[in-house]
Amino acid sequence: MTSSLLFAMPVTAQITDAKVDSLVEALRLAAPDTGMEDDGLYSDWQIKPDNIPRWSRLCIQQELTPAEFEANEAQAREVLACVMSDVLQEEYEASGSDESLAVRRAAAWWMAGDPEQYNSERISGYTQEVLQYYQQQQ
Repeated sequence: MTSSLLFAMPVTAQITDAKVDSLVEALRLAAPDTGMEDDGLYSDWQIKPDNIPRWSRLCIQQELTPAEFEANEAQAREVLACVMSDVLQEEYEASGSDESLAVRRAAAWWMAGDPEQYNSERISGYTQEVLQYYQQQQ
């Protein structure tokens, strides 16, 4: 007698390139306007300069300066898609496969460095705005 055991495998999120691209664009659209020309942040995404060399080295094996990053939107999108792909996947899993919550958690990671802050008074408006832009892209 042969018996087969079926093991339930966890379902992994289908985080597609299109979803990551939608998140990257939503982050761009929701980037806060500081009202200052020289605010120390770079590109349409308003990125802290310390992140740019590290992220670009990791994602495109080329360390970009903040000025180089800001000057090349296509390359910036490539780097940000690389970074946010991992973040969105992690937050999808942390959210129990709730895509809207995963996007808000990813936006909180982006803004505050802590996905648990997605519903905090300080940034919940921002995470909701990112989610709205994300949904418009879909």
